[in-house]
Amino acid sequence: MSRTLFAAFALLSVAGCRSGEDAKPEPAPTGEIAPILDREDAQDIHSFAQPLEARVYHIALDLDVDLDAKQVAGKATLSIDAKDEAEEIVLDTRGLRLEKITDGTGKALDYEVGEEGPDNVGAPLTVQIGDARTVVVHYASAENASALQFLTPEQTSGKEHPFLFSQGQAIENRSWIPTQDSPGIRQTWEANIRVPNPLVAVMSAPSSGDPIPDGETHTVYRFEMDKSVPPYLIALAVGDLEFKPLGIKTGVWAEPEMIEEAAAELADTEKMVTASEELFGPYRWGRYDMLVLPPAFPFGGMENPVMTFLTPSFIAGDKSLVSLIAHELAHSWSGNLTTNATWADFWLNEGMTVWAEQRIIEAVYGTERYEQDVQLSLDAMNEEVEGLERKDDSALAIDLTGRHPDDGLTGIPYDKGSAFLRTIENEVGRERFDEFMKGWFDRHAFKPVTSGMFYEELVEYLFDGDEEKAAELKVREWIYEPGIPDNIALGNAEAFAEVDAAVEAFDEGGAPDADAWNDFNTNEKLRFLAAIDSDDLSDARLKAMDEAFGLTDTGNNEVLFLWLKAAVANRYDPAVPRLEQFLTDIGRRKFVRPLFVALAEDEEWGLPIARELYPKVRPLYHPITSRDLDEMGLLPEAD
Repeated sequence: MSRTLFAAFALLSVAGCRSGEDAKPEPAPTGEIAPILDREDAQDIHSFAQPLEARVYHIALDLDVDLDAKQVAGKATLSIDAKDEAEEIVLDTRGLRLEKITDGTGKALDYEVGEEGPDNVGAPLTVQIGDARTVVVHYASAENASALQFLTPEQTSGKEHPFLFSQGQAIENRSWIPTQDSPGIRQTWEANIRVPNPLVAVMSAPSSGDPIPDGETHTVYRFEMDKSVPPYLIALAVGDLEFKPLGIKTGVWAEPEMIEEAAAELADTEKMVTASEELFGPYRWGRYDMLVLPPAFPFGGMENPVMTFLTPSFIAGDKSLVSLIAHELAHSWSGNLTTNATWADFWLNEGMTVWAEQRIIEAVYGTERYEQDVQLSLDAMNEEVEGLERKDDSALAIDLTGRHPDDGLTGIPYDKGSAFLRTIENEVGRERFDEFMKGWFDRHAFKPVTSGMFYEELVEYLFDGDEEKAAELKVREWIYEPGIPDNIALGNAEAFAEVDAAVEAFDEGGAPDADAWNDFNTNEKLRFLAAIDSDDLSDARLKAMDEAFGLTDTGNNEVLFLWLKAAVANRYDPAVPRLEQFLTDIGRRKFVRPLFVALAEDEEWGLPIARELYPKVRPLYHPITSRDLDEMGLLPEAD
């Protein structure tokens, strides 16, 4: 750090940041959420919090961003709702460097950091609150905080300024925010973020006033989220950023070098918002803006409220990958408005969102694209189920006891979840099902939900109390049992008829058909590459494919990824330079992990490539991307 660890506190106060004493959160909640958290299926095993005794309902952050020291430091003022007899509150932390903890008047409070829990969940921070209902934690973020990625200028488009972004899902935010880091414990929040000039701070909350200059070297940016959110949705980015409006309530932030390209790709966003409101009810978050991050971002997108974080890898130049935007926008209802109370019910976020994403795509781009998206999702579901090591993980509501939440981050909650909803929709009709889903979002707006609650409401509101109807549709089997029930609503078998004919011709030895390929849309290209028998292709065959289809030089990263998978599966040396470039330029876990796994599994050809490349690219990846790759033996052994 370029200054003493906590010297930023005084500077932040001078800049107008609120102290714990004068922070003005919303009034204490009425307790309406408590009955939900009291449900047996709402107990979060990945949090140390005891929210029925004492819980955080508002956070005020005053933080200084030190890009040289790669940390944030300052204070978090927590507003507490507690039983009268409660003497303590338990927070979630992982590696936070604590200076002191006080009440709102500055009186020191006793606290203790407990033992580290299993599976990288961190440790409990127990604070003796007595009569205090405001707790002020003075701290700095953990060393190498897993939620934060600090990029060097060389890792950005402009190559001139450093960059910082956070990624909180599932339980990473406890490495930089001391709070109850559980999706069921929703909290309002505000923040004052001090950053060096000329960098800009953006967060997953509206600005609460103009930035405040702090001398000649720094600026304080202010934000306020007056709607309760699960704490994993508190997000921060700092960098050389520029904004471009896309419509009345949509816009995009990006580095200046990327802003025009990003805005062109996102031109249909306003149409998507309009379609979404017609389908799911009012958009309740005000604006819908997006931030296109440097390529190290580990996910395709993250649905942070009012500021979706996006990978640049979706930019293909032809809007062919904007289903990603429809997906993140749909989270404004499923995930952000109604949130899985625990990570065991992740499908309530993601399965609903895939279903909603596909409906948005249909409304904006038509039935043909919708049917193709559905078919690709079904294909992905079947492949995922077949490839799972733990077959029980193909249930929607899974058992994560003794495991990290990321263990449930497979394709099952996404694709099986959406298939389940389409099956019910197909049975009762779209009109009735759409009305039910609007009601689900409305009844549980800004609240946590569970699989049990969804089942209960299906019976009550959609089946008119008829549990036999639920049994007939195998609802419990869909939610709680592994595998795919046999009443699944299948997609349009003819959605890829032309592509499937091309696949058959290719597998029978036919030459790659460049004319047909060029007529395919992106979905059809992805279907072709995923469906061909790609495990035993000769170098000559691969070379002919590349020359006919322009695979190595494609600007579509989804297509490129499938091409590189085929190249690795067949030990195709000419593709290695492009493979290494791709794994250097892109940090998206969806692409990086399968390619390194495929390389590592080929001990003779691929493993040496992986062992040479991974130590070089690992510093470019977010901890979420590198965490499980580190366990594959690709790093040199320490002396």
